[in-house]
Amino acid sequence: MNLLKECEGAKSIGISGHIRPDGDCVGACLSLYQYLTKCLPDAEVKVFLEKPADIFSELKGFDKIDSSFQQEPDFDVFFALDCTPDRLGDAEKYFAAAKKKINIDHHVTNSGCGDINYIFPKVGSTCELIYDLVEADKLDRDIAVAIYTGIIHDTGVFQYSNTTPDTLKKAAHLISFGFDFPRLIEETFYQKTYVQSQIAGRAMMESVRFLDGRCIVSVIDKKTMDFYGVDSHDFEGIVNQLRNIKGVDCAIFMYETNTLEYKVSLRSNEKVDVAKVVSYFGGGGHMRAAGCTMKGTFHDCVNNLSLHIEEQLC
Repeated sequence: MNLLKECEGAKSIGISGHIRPDGDCVGACLSLYQYLTKCLPDAEVKVFLEKPADIFSELKGFDKIDSSFQQEPDFDVFFALDCTPDRLGDAEKYFAAAKKKINIDHHVTNSGCGDINYIFPKVGSTCELIYDLVEADKLDRDIAVAIYTGIIHDTGVFQYSNTTPDTLKKAAHLISFGFDFPRLIEETFYQKTYVQSQIAGRAMMESVRFLDGRCIVSVIDKKTMDFYGVDSHDFEGIVNQLRNIKGVDCAIFMYETNTLEYKVSLRSNEKVDVAKVVSYFGGGGHMRAAGCTMKGTFHDCVNNLSLHIEEQLC
């Protein structure tokens, strides 16, 4: 796909990604925004996202993100990045009304939902796909920073199994633009506030192992969230910490989003395909990392998940 050709003649271009945007989503949206504004100066390019975490505030274009969703849905081209349209949240109306819809994603659960679909599940991040689509001579330091941010977040700083030789080649090229990548990794991936460390400690302390210890679950309810003054951004990395416990094949982290409603994140090793597990509940993701929203009590949710996890562990 040629991005510039697909946007040729467009006066208005919109970009969005999934609700609760993570590093790959934010990096993909802002790198594409920078590229299109650079190459198509006559077009109005807008980015719509739920307010991302402040750790991404140094990415160029962060201050241009529209989190109000007040603009009328009338775009010549609209990009849905790192997700299917049903996960765009308030931006879904823009995608639905756009004259041309383009879907760029790397999730195995996305079968394509645009007029043009650029979906490669074997690629580690949507930012890698943006790297592939950006013309090499148009790549600059700011675009490189945004793409690199997405890659490190979706590969766990190159430790997840979705890291390929091509991923590392791309990363090597990106850091050649001279930005402070150790600081970027530290401040956006590893560094936690005191409160984030407290809530992570509580989640670990109150976790419960089941299925002969091969699965672990932890939950944070709304009352606890209010007590610590945290939101969904503060839970980043907890499910991975649970998965790192020796003997655990599948980890579940849940937090309450409404009465009898939970956001659920799963991580696994090669024994459990968590994308298959969450597909029963309308979720999506990858074989080793996936999520969904579930309704019911905490115990109901865990019981329903465990039925599908146990089938794979047998």
